[in-house]
Amino acid sequence: METLLPLAAEIGTQLKARRETVAIAESSSGGLVSAALLAVPGASAYYRGGGVIYAPAAFKGLLGLGRDDIAGMRSSTEPYALLLARTIRGKLGADWGLSETGAAGPEGNGYGDAAGHTCVALSGPGGFEVSRTLETGIPDRDANMRRFALDALDLMHAALT
Repeated sequence: METLLPLAAEIGTQLKARRETVAIAESSSGGLVSAALLAVPGASAYYRGGGVIYAPAAFKGLLGLGRDDIAGMRSSTEPYALLLARTIRGKLGADWGLSETGAAGPEGNGYGDAAGHTCVALSGPGGFEVSRTLETGIPDRDANMRRFALDALDLMHAALT
């Protein structure tokens, strides 16, 4: 967690200065993105909320999405990550929506992605959207979860600077 905190603090400072907010939808990072952002004093000024969207029940119950909403896409892809980012942003009325979806390990997911695969996405003001894929190549669940969270935070930080 220590490596996430400096970056989260910078993001918090930038969001507060801009008077903007963020909402998080994460999966295989298991809440580490939200935890890092919430560890920053004054997080209530910019953190709208978030959820760990780990199973279909969370997809439907927390985001209000169903099968029709994901027609033509699957979990752990950039289009799916963008859908999550857009949806959490809209649901919580945030300026930014940040998402992560992947396979932490020690084995891959049911879609054929190896452990260490994740996609992160950011949806923001003015139609701004960006996504990317990370492949760590390692089966270490804990290390992957931290790397996934760091990659998501890095994506957000890059967009704000």
